Amino acid sequence: MTEFEGQVLAELSVLKSQMQELMGIGQPGRLHHLEQKVERHEQGVQRLKGMAGAFGGLLTALHALIAYFGGRH
Repeated sequence: MTEFEGQVLAELSVLKSQMQELMGIGQPGRLHHLEQKVERHEQGVQRLKGMAGAFGGLLTALHALIAYFGGRH
């Protein structure tokens, strides 16, 4: 085996161990944890969007009530 082939095999071995660390070996790997973290973040963003929409609706209703009752005087 030449020096080049030995270097290639060594680098492939390192790559293989990095891929196993990333994907996990029968256990949730770092990629799985990242997916869960992104999913929780997306849920939080969706909740925040919903609360902002509800708050905007309440402010609009309050503004309409103020305009309705304020115009009577």
